[in-house]
Amino acid sequence: MIITGLLCGILLGFVMQRGRFCLTGGFRDMYLAKDNRMFYALLIAITVQSIGVFALIQFGLVEFKAGSFQWLSTIVGSFIFGIGIILAGGCATGTWYRAGEGLIGSWIALFGYMAMSAIMKSGALLPVNNGLKAYAAPNNSIPDTFGLSVWPFIVVLALVTLWLVSKQLRKPAVAIPTLPAKRKGINHLLFEKRWHPFATAALVGIIALLAWPLSEATGRMSGLGITTPSANLLQYLVTGDSSKYVNWGVFLVLGIFAGSFLAAKGSREFRFRAPDAKTAISSFGGGLLMGFGASWAGGCSIGNGLVMTAMMTWQGWVSLIFMILGTWTASYFVYVRPRTKASRNLSTSYHAKTV
Repeated sequence: MIITGLLCGILLGFVMQRGRFCLTGGFRDMYLAKDNRMFYALLIAITVQSIGVFALIQFGLVEFKAGSFQWLSTIVGSFIFGIGIILAGGCATGTWYRAGEGLIGSWIALFGYMAMSAIMKSGALLPVNNGLKAYAAPNNSIPDTFGLSVWPFIVVLALVTLWLVSKQLRKPAVAIPTLPAKRKGINHLLFEKRWHPFATAALVGIIALLAWPLSEATGRMSGLGITTPSANLLQYLVTGDSSKYVNWGVFLVLGIFAGSFLAAKGSREFRFRAPDAKTAISSFGGGLLMGFGASWAGGCSIGNGLVMTAMMTWQGWVSLIFMILGTWTASYFVYVRPRTKASRNLSTSYHAKTV
């Protein structure tokens, strides 16, 4: 039944491509544009998944063990991952779905990400990957730490999310110019109409929820995950060992690529776009940092930022915080500082000419 991984990935890739569900841009815009909409959308996806998965756990349909909290590797790895996604121009999942759109820069970033993930998880850097993981707290579950049920935490998350989303929806809508509709019915809805980020997030949350029973039915006791499956895919291509490396997760990431391709072709957004040399180098370097950081942190923006947060773990929420801090740090050096420096140089040049 690992084929369900492919189907789940196709759904996820289709929804993320059509809804432009990009956490890299969302985290960056929180800092540069003071726009929190994508962060609120992420909270919707987390909340939907959290309610659904813990309901399934309550009925004994899925299993989950939080394990220990490898706090140092989570903090350092997530910060590095946050820097990497800015340089790469997309997070792990975003890189997969943008590669499906024909963006060559994402292909370059994806190769760096897959290669470094494989090197960290089973290659020459395995000792480095394991080095910081000795620093761990015994309990990774937030509710267990306080000796409480998980449901009060889910209720708080749901109320906070509802309040933030309601506050955002009450703001005056910004008019976005759109072309006249050329399609009708379902084709217009799927391939032409602009998807609202909150509706997209709800769909992402539902797909993340479905991933749990579908994945566990194959013996993979987890939900959505991108880093390990990406590393496994490269390891399979190199070794040909399907029994060791090909599982539900590998089909998931391949499905994300396929789903994004279908969405991009259907909406006429697919085209090959080659980056310049500077962007290509940045994409590859960002991909390497993504693979390095996500391996240390035990997850990427999906594995930690969406899934482990929904499971109310310290790893998920601490990782999300430091991932965002990493994107903000990189955004300062990539976007803010060059503009400030250029503005100062222009001002100096102007004053020199007027003296």
